[in-house]
Amino acid sequence: MFFCNHFYKYPQTRIIVKTIPGLSIQGPPGATGPTGATGERGLQGFAGATGPTGPTGPTGPTGATGPTGASGENGLPGPTGATGATGERGLQGLIGATGPTGATGVTGATGATGATGPAGIAGDTGATGPTGPTGPTGATGEIGPTGPTGTLGVNNSLLFVRSGNVGGDGTQANPLPTISDAINQVEDNGYIIVEEGVYDISTTLNLNKSGISLIGKPNSIIMLQSNVVGMLVSGDSNEVYGLTFTSNNPYPTEFIQIGGNNNIIRNNILFGPEQSGSSDTWVTNRGVVTQGATQNSWIDGNIFYSLRQAGYLNPNSTGYITHNVVFNTRGWVVDQALMQFSGNSWGSPANAVDIALLAGTTTSAPYDSVSDLQRNNSMANISDQR
Repeated sequence: MFFCNHFYKYPQTRIIVKTIPGLSIQGPPGATGPTGATGERGLQGFAGATGPTGPTGPTGPTGATGPTGASGENGLPGPTGATGATGERGLQGLIGATGPTGATGVTGATGATGATGPAGIAGDTGATGPTGPTGPTGATGEIGPTGPTGTLGVNNSLLFVRSGNVGGDGTQANPLPTISDAINQVEDNGYIIVEEGVYDISTTLNLNKSGISLIGKPNSIIMLQSNVVGMLVSGDSNEVYGLTFTSNNPYPTEFIQIGGNNNIIRNNILFGPEQSGSSDTWVTNRGVVTQGATQNSWIDGNIFYSLRQAGYLNPNSTGYITHNVVFNTRGWVVDQALMQFSGNSWGSPANAVDIALLAGTTTSAPYDSVSDLQRNNSMANISDQR
């Protein structure tokens, strides 16, 4: 009898189908049915003798992979076995006997209480005496006369001045008659208040104290009456504020001369009498002059007009010229001084020159850019003679 083997490949499975001649070839297996219950295991048969191993034949060509069959349905889970019965609880052990209680000791006897002594006899309370009558109120005495009001003493740190006042002591109620009296009397770092009025000057006022504020009220006028410097600020750290300086004639001198250091000339008005003709022929009267080597002067917020010059700044003096208004003069003359100009302006009639830089004055700071100097001072007309 002749047999022919056909191989069908399925994933993970190799199936061998045997055919008999004259019969049709068996088709591929159908879908796997549900798994039946497992039968009892049969007895194992005796193992036959192992035959000799035949020669290995040549490996045939691998056939084409057949289509994967459909997966069979999962079998039903088997029933859960019954829970076994709970075993009986073991017997509880016996409780041991309680030991006997010890005997209580005997309580001692209480001692006897001593006898209470007899109470003392209370004394009799005396009778309260009658209240005496209130005496009559005496008459109110007369109020004595009010004494005279005392006067305040003079405070030499704050003095007042009124032109022509007779017998003044420097208080606000009774001012001193002259500015020179106040300068002589004031203490360092004090104040002098100059009341409204005209103060004629024929000798120089020398502000030789330190830290003095000389303050003029509106219309307080210092009138120069002779050819002398109106005011010399020879002390340090003083301020001259709010005064008007002028003269009855165009004297060839200055109204204010600065000789000390760190002095301030602020918010004053300085002007001379009108002079005819060209300003280069006028009598040389000036607003402010700095002495040589005077340090850190500050000339700020003043008005200068009808003067030969607003100011003459001598060699090696230093400081600041700021926010002043200058007109109808020949301007500021810088003679080798080191002054910083800022915020100054120029009125009408115009000055012949606003700022003159004389020969010998430095070409470096604070004048190293004439165009900057112009812009910082309302486009000043600058005569650069260096």
